[in-house]
Amino acid sequence: MLRLMLRLRPSCGLRRPRSPLLGPAALGARSPPGAASTKRLHCAAGSRTSSLASGLSHRGALLRCPPLTGGRRGGRFYSLPPHQKVELPALSPTMQTGTIARWEKKEGEKISEGELIAEVETDKATVGFEILEECYMAKILVPEGTRDVNIGAVICITVDSPDLVAAFKDVTLESLQAAAVSPSPVASTPPPAAAAPPASPGSSYPPHMKVTLPALSPTMTMGTVQRWEKKVGEKLSEGDLLAEIETDKATIGFEVQEEGYLAKIMVAEGTRDVPLGVPLCIIVEKESDIAAFKDYVETGLTEVSTPAPAAAPAPAAAVAAPSPASAPAAPPAPRKGRVFASPLAKKLAAEKGIDLAQVSGSGPDGRITRKDIDSFVPPKAAPAVTAAPPASVTPAASAPAAAPAAPAGNFTDIPISNIRKVIAQRLMQSKQTIPHYYLSVDVNMDQVLELRKDLNNEVKAQNIKLSVNDFIIKASALACLKVPECNSSWMDTVIRQNHVVDLSVAVSTASGLITPIVFNAHVKGLAAISSDVSALAAKARDGKLQPHEFQGGTFTISNLGMFGVKNFSAIINPPQACILAVGGSEKRLMPADNEKGFDVASMMSVTLSCDHRVVDGAVGAQWLAEFRKFLEKPVTMLL
Repeated sequence: MLRLMLRLRPSCGLRRPRSPLLGPAALGARSPPGAASTKRLHCAAGSRTSSLASGLSHRGALLRCPPLTGGRRGGRFYSLPPHQKVELPALSPTMQTGTIARWEKKEGEKISEGELIAEVETDKATVGFEILEECYMAKILVPEGTRDVNIGAVICITVDSPDLVAAFKDVTLESLQAAAVSPSPVASTPPPAAAAPPASPGSSYPPHMKVTLPALSPTMTMGTVQRWEKKVGEKLSEGDLLAEIETDKATIGFEVQEEGYLAKIMVAEGTRDVPLGVPLCIIVEKESDIAAFKDYVETGLTEVSTPAPAAAPAPAAAVAAPSPASAPAAPPAPRKGRVFASPLAKKLAAEKGIDLAQVSGSGPDGRITRKDIDSFVPPKAAPAVTAAPPASVTPAASAPAAAPAAPAGNFTDIPISNIRKVIAQRLMQSKQTIPHYYLSVDVNMDQVLELRKDLNNEVKAQNIKLSVNDFIIKASALACLKVPECNSSWMDTVIRQNHVVDLSVAVSTASGLITPIVFNAHVKGLAAISSDVSALAAKARDGKLQPHEFQGGTFTISNLGMFGVKNFSAIINPPQACILAVGGSEKRLMPADNEKGFDVASMMSVTLSCDHRVVDGAVGAQWLAEFRKFLEKPVTMLL
């Protein structure tokens, strides 16, 4: 089962006092992550939003927004305590509806950080919902087993305290919708002042399309803008490459789905760790509209950028006012009265020794969330940033800075890419949660080498060169058909036995390991497998793989034989159950019934790593026996 770290946002139709946002780094005005996520633009002239995904043929949804008139922006529940409404987001680029497969929590139960609350079946897979802040399940609005739930529909309500659960006993979807539609006389007076700021950024701008960062892989939570392929003012044609985004899996190209002109780039080239849903650029239909966006500033982007600008004002404050009076100038703004923060934010603040009164909250009504704690830079950190002039700093403060500077020439700190981060997380997760065991055998490769030589002579005119790895892939695929238990996946609640063999082949790239997939390897010939592997390996090393070319797979092969490695044990790629580690071939003396009593044979060592939850030892041994039979008598692969 795919586990997505979902950013769940409160419904836009209900304004709640002091309610925390769900998700790792929920943004105030951002839509849920997904390859087709959209964000509403505040504009009077009618604007549209879209998010472009490489390799995906879908178009971004077009939204026409009426001008904000300063009237009521949302209903308010004055009879209900503070709560969070959890909506169903788009979990795949083509998803339109989903099915609530199972609720993992019941009403009234406590939900701890990272716990699974439900499983949602999309058009691609069954995905788990995780909550990243502590709360309590107050009301389940969509029963288990409900099919065709629309994206954006409210599926449940959570609260911060168990004492508030009882207040939602009789709440239904109909009552929520009725409250959102019916105007509230109490709420109709204050909103005009609040409605004015959002309307200002887009009220004077011509029609435009805002491109946001979507989820380009199931595990992606942020991305890095590696390079912009177009400059501001350039014309964009359908299918043109707009930018290259480094995800947690690979570097993927953004393709333009509609013609237009690039009016504004809002995320600079090289920007790292851009959260999902953040606007990347603006596209307009008419070239004459480009100038209108020269000084455009995205209001919702200020919350995303808060950590980055925090470092810039710090040096300015320290240099402009060397006297101690400027250091307290940051904290004079501590809030008075009660400070509202989520339980997780309070816990993190206590662990880090952060005074919540000094933290600005980005949640509803100024509520402090986990994101605010993680991005908070205390006032005392300002001198550390401006450590260049340490003359006025006490000697005790300058000593620690000098200590790491001593061995500066003895090492190099290499920044960790998004791909490397995910590789580290997944490998650690695999070794910590999967009960690995290993089976090794030696395979006589003499007949494979002879057959390979003969076949290469036959296809030489077609510029095809078969490798030993192509035979290994074919033999592995056929062995998976013979022993389907090894072609299975652990899905937490069921063991999924796959009927086709989509074989992942580990490829080493400059940015890390990636596993492109040879689809339907069991029905392909050696020449087709060789062609697929060569093309996929080249695209992987160039960072041009599309998401569908490396996401999934039912069985994995990792071959280090070409590097002279005799044998090794590979780490399973979840949710797969097996991975085959292939070592190199070497000449060995083998007993034989001849005059000399021995023969010289090319022997290859392989090790099968198995998930003991899915594959028992005897089953793994049976798979290796079938695999060895196919390679030692390769003609049997034709049967």
